[in-house]
Amino acid sequence: MAEGSYRSSAAEISVTSNGEVDQNPEMVFQRDSYDSTPESHVPSSNFTSTVEGIIESGPHQGSASLPTSPVSHVAPSSAVASRLARSSSDSQAETGSMKVQPQSGAVVLSDDLKNPAMEKLDLVRKWSINTYKCTRQILSEKLGRGSRTVDLELEAQIELLRDNKKKYQNVIKLAQTLASQLSQIMQTQRQLGDAFADLSLKSPELHEEFGYNADTQKLLSKNGDTLLAAINFFISSVNTLVEKTIEDTMVNIKQYEIARVEYDAYRTDLEELNLGPRDGTTMPKIELSQQQFQIYREKYERMRNDVSVKLKFLEENKVKVLHNQLILFHNAIAAYYAGNQQQLEQTLKQFHIKLKMPGGDNPSWLEES
Repeated sequence: MAEGSYRSSAAEISVTSNGEVDQNPEMVFQRDSYDSTPESHVPSSNFTSTVEGIIESGPHQGSASLPTSPVSHVAPSSAVASRLARSSSDSQAETGSMKVQPQSGAVVLSDDLKNPAMEKLDLVRKWSINTYKCTRQILSEKLGRGSRTVDLELEAQIELLRDNKKKYQNVIKLAQTLASQLSQIMQTQRQLGDAFADLSLKSPELHEEFGYNADTQKLLSKNGDTLLAAINFFISSVNTLVEKTIEDTMVNIKQYEIARVEYDAYRTDLEELNLGPRDGTTMPKIELSQQQFQIYREKYERMRNDVSVKLKFLEENKVKVLHNQLILFHNAIAAYYAGNQQQLEQTLKQFHIKLKMPGGDNPSWLEES
């Protein structure tokens, strides 16, 4: 009796055409669920009445091995399958929406915050690298370990300009000292002329003698004012040449020297990379260094050409300005000490210099109040 029941139960296990156990998920589910029941002999009619309730409890993934207890074939329910399909699709849709939303939100935030921060960081990085390379190049040159690019002709012109600038500044300083001393002399001469004139009135016996000296001192003071105007014009013109025209060229020279240091720094960097090994790691660095070297080389050549043109125009302007100012200074000094008042006045007219009256620079008492 027991053997018959085991046979009927084994006969109900689904077998494929190849003689293997049917691994259909529904059948595996049914077999595994039956194996878990405590009773080894359960009528098939009982399973038929409780199939729908067992399937609604959710999918169960059990072992795919052959069951040790007898099971009976149970037909799946179409209503339960449709409800399982709907619940599975809903859970997948909710899971997909939960994954997509944070991704889209993160992308929007990264796009909004990326540009300003990355641009500032890139500028700081480039400035730091350039400063480091230039500082290393300057230290190497001062220590005698690094090489520098030298344009002999241009460097000679620059050095001559710097030397001339110092000399012109010294001439201006001496001319200002001469003008200050001459102004003091003229003030003393005016005071002396006033004293002689006063004594001429109060000393009848020496009236003519005091009068001659008073007129001479007043004439010298007047000619001194004319000479002082010429000297001040000379100082102003040469100072404009030195502090504006030459200084503007010196600014371009400083920019040229900075471009030269940058060019040598990136040239040295490229030479060091070329001396090293060439492999997949170093080749991108060499190509990038070559591009940077080319950029700074073009900048250096452009600045060198600009300085050359500036120096050429400066030399022409300098010769023209100093030619006129030196003639003015010479004629004014010669006419003053020769006592030639007419030639001194003609010199001022030639250079369109207006004579300022003594004390004309000082504001009146109405303006001071």
